[in-house]
Amino acid sequence: MEDVKKFKYFTVSSLAFGTWRIGGGYWYASHDRDNEWVSAIRKAIELGIRLIDTAEMYGNGHAEELVGEAIKGFNRDELFIVSKVWPSHAKYDNVIKSAKNSSKRLGTYIDLYLLHSPSRVPICKTISAFEKLVDDGVIRYFGLSNFDVDQIERARECVSKYEIVAIQNHYSLLNRDDERKALAYAEKNGLMYMAYTPLENGILARNEFLASIGKKYNKTAIQVALNWYITGRNSLIPIVKASKIPHVEEDAGAMGWRLSEEDWREIDEHFREKSYFLDKFVSSLKSIRPWSS
Repeated sequence: MEDVKKFKYFTVSSLAFGTWRIGGGYWYASHDRDNEWVSAIRKAIELGIRLIDTAEMYGNGHAEELVGEAIKGFNRDELFIVSKVWPSHAKYDNVIKSAKNSSKRLGTYIDLYLLHSPSRVPICKTISAFEKLVDDGVIRYFGLSNFDVDQIERARECVSKYEIVAIQNHYSLLNRDDERKALAYAEKNGLMYMAYTPLENGILARNEFLASIGKKYNKTAIQVALNWYITGRNSLIPIVKASKIPHVEEDAGAMGWRLSEEDWREIDEHFREKSYFLDKFVSSLKSIRPWSS
């Protein structure tokens, strides 16, 4: 049975497959593991993770090329591809150019196009370009990444014909600050909220408390953590990233079942206090490096 979440305009898998560090890194490409990366993306799709997240910055566009290669042979209508424009490209003409280049690398239209992080360019100029791209069929929907609630509301004021449908921010059991902010806003307003770094770069994979809960379900700590996100809020979609098939299979094992209400609440309470210190630490870093997805 497919594990999906339904929003106003679309239905997506309850997990997203992320491509940061696939095909390279921060504006540089790497080709030495292309076959492995393509195989990982294809396996994710085969296992029901049909929401794929990428960006023009990832591997200097090579991640998009790998996604384009991986999706060949699949029913495009069953996939939902997300990409992002870098904030230095947020002027109207540059947004149009970036989106068309991303679409060309992907070999298809973009389902959801995000501004990767706030820019010095007036947001209404970027939104105007997004709406033009929808009109032209380059993208279907648009949204924002690394935005706070005030910034989201200002952006929504710029929309004339369509709607901002999604937010992508950092959120995890160890970094729950957005729970009271953009995540709550997304839940209230029916927006999809994509959470990057939900496992905190493997920290939660080694968590003994999550592993103990997992024994009840024959699941790993990773699968329990991911299922906690899936179960708790309809708007929340955690983004997982794996380059090896066994890791993709483990991530996909978070779908197709649900934690009991009792176990969900026990996890919620266990991490509520533990997340406080990391919330403060991450907030202090945002002034130094306001993007990290």
